[in-house]
Amino acid sequence: QVQLVESGGGLVQPGGSLRLSCVASGSFSSINAMGWYRQAPGKQRELVASITSGSATNYADSVKGRITISRDNDKNTVYLQMNSLKPEDTAIYYCNVLGRCGLATRDYDYWSQGTQVNVSS
Repeated sequence: QVQLVESGGGLVQPGGSLRLSCVASGSFSSINAMGWYRQAPGKQRELVASITSGSATNYADSVKGRITISRDNDKNTVYLQMNSLKPEDTAIYYCNVLGRCGLATRDYDYWSQGTQVNVSS
């Protein structure tokens, strides 16, 4: 059994900052990559940022320069530092883990339940 526990979501004014955290709990044998996705009302889920176990990162063009993804491999935790937030950043943010649990022989995608980020005055 695996659970991804998020924290840090909430309401913030435009231009403000927010840091999301996600802890992957369970018997992971390996985690190859972690990332953040978001889904705004009426839109498809999209990648915000991802990071591999080797610390290679990938960002959506819309958030480059404003957000930073990082991870703590020992704690199985991924962070998303969001600065200069805009109303269009309003969405449900999901944590994603690509890894293996127990005796699994291949990687699987694991998802959090999502946390609401609302950027408004």
